[in-house]
Amino acid sequence: MNQDETRSELLSLSHFLGEEHRHLAILGEGNTSAKIDDKTFLVKASGSCLQTLGEDDVVACRFDKLLPMLDQDDLSDQDIEDHLLGCRVDSASKKPSVETLFHAYFLTLPEINFVGHTHSIPVNQVLCSPLAEKFATQKLFPDEIVCCGAESVLVPYTDPGLKLSQTIRDKTKAFIEKRGAPPRVILLANHGIITLGKTPGAVKVAMLMAHKSAEIFVGAAAMGGPVFMSAEDVDRIANRIDEHYRQRALKL
Repeated sequence: MNQDETRSELLSLSHFLGEEHRHLAILGEGNTSAKIDDKTFLVKASGSCLQTLGEDDVVACRFDKLLPMLDQDDLSDQDIEDHLLGCRVDSASKKPSVETLFHAYFLTLPEINFVGHTHSIPVNQVLCSPLAEKFATQKLFPDEIVCCGAESVLVPYTDPGLKLSQTIRDKTKAFIEKRGAPPRVILLANHGIITLGKTPGAVKVAMLMAHKSAEIFVGAAAMGGPVFMSAEDVDRIANRIDEHYRQRALKL
């Protein structure tokens, strides 16, 4: 896929996630990104709207100008602003989102080419409650496992920007060490959700299923539950041959 094709795919993904009837993002909420090659990627510009994202609202950025920031703890807000402006391939383009750093990190993971971040209403209902950890680590039904994985990363509330990106990286690294593969879903307490994938379709599938799972979770909690699947049943679904076939069919 060349840069123009990647940009087109990213715009389509952004418009899909930004449609207000999906209750994933409104106004300037959320952001998206796509890998161009090992040196550059595209990300939503700061303040732009997913639903109406245009070609001028997508910024090409350099990995090597951003990733070293994740190992620095002494950057001021102005330093971060300067780095965000300095990472642009075209200095005349708009400023990339303040959350560009975690997009840069995720797009370096194996088989991850697209990233979506939204503020799903039902997901945030859970993430703004005492039940967030249970939602991340336990599962309610088989399709949730197939589309979102057997477990998600849960990141405690952290100041958006550099600190959040560093915490996301650390929590994701711990998940990969435990599970042997990148997560499909990252949950940000009191904030929102991130989904990753090789294709835009994989990002959509994980996002929509997590959104549905949260709606079911909220409903079950209101009726005396939720009642979770056992660890044995989760592992069985996660490793069934027919479910792996479905994952391939869904381009997960």
